[in-house]
Amino acid sequence: MRAASSSSCGRRWLATAITEQAQRAPGADSGDEIDVQLAGLDHLDVDLPPAPSRLRRIWSATWPKLAAALIGLGIWQLVVWSGWKPQYLLPGPGRVLGQLWHNLLFGDLGTAIPTTMRRAATGYAVAVVLGTLLGLVVAQNRIVRSAIGSLITGFQTMPSVAWVPLAIVLFQLSEKAIFFVLLIGAVPSIANGVISGIDNTPPLLLSAGQVLGARGVARYRHVVLPAAFPGFVAGLKQGWAFMWRSLLAGELIVIIAHRQSLGQTLQQTANNLDYTSLMATMVAILLIGLLVDSLVFGRLERTVLRRRGLARLR
Repeated sequence: MRAASSSSCGRRWLATAITEQAQRAPGADSGDEIDVQLAGLDHLDVDLPPAPSRLRRIWSATWPKLAAALIGLGIWQLVVWSGWKPQYLLPGPGRVLGQLWHNLLFGDLGTAIPTTMRRAATGYAVAVVLGTLLGLVVAQNRIVRSAIGSLITGFQTMPSVAWVPLAIVLFQLSEKAIFFVLLIGAVPSIANGVISGIDNTPPLLLSAGQVLGARGVARYRHVVLPAAFPGFVAGLKQGWAFMWRSLLAGELIVIIAHRQSLGQTLQQTANNLDYTSLMATMVAILLIGLLVDSLVFGRLERTVLRRRGLARLR
């Protein structure tokens, strides 16, 4: 109904504009030429189909992921059946998923996952604040951009594991070392997202905001940041991906006693030659990454796109 009303208003506006133009034109005919120009405007008044139910949208978003997971498990099982590697080195998906469930209930995963997720949540929150501030400063100051703009991209492309030895030298085997590696991995991606979003803000929008009196803090609050939000969301998503990789790299090497984590569990299972538990831990890491991407960043991206008219409800 809302779409039809908007279309009707647009049709009436076009009709009025065409009529006025025809009346102003020299030697304009009375009605025939106007009728010809107005032909086809009625087709703009189209009712959109009703939005699908919430259950149907959930199923539409879920079944492709389930199908991809089943295909991946099938390929995995075929590789195991091919005899390429002994099954004690490359166990099948059935054994790995069963071990994953056992380790969640009775093994180390029940304590390792909360430890890693607590570090991820804390570190990511700090990275968002630092990355956003850094991106704003670089995007709005030419001197700062010339000085460190390319350096931010260089830090982003540098492998996270390369920072681990320096982190250990600076902070020893401690939480601070893991935190350092995590921030180095996440902050540049978030800052680049802010910079890209601000750089892609339409100049006309900035001019309109200035004419309406948006200056200083109000300019950022009402014009710059809303316009840059899609790029910022992309930077947040990329920052999470880099942060997750950096966190696991730090936990693999920086082993802290009495604080079981996913990275530490990976290292211990490899040292104990328990390859089934090793792959079960890898599956857990993969599932956590997929869930966070789908439930948090996927929903955030869809919301932003729908509010800006760039995607329809499915």
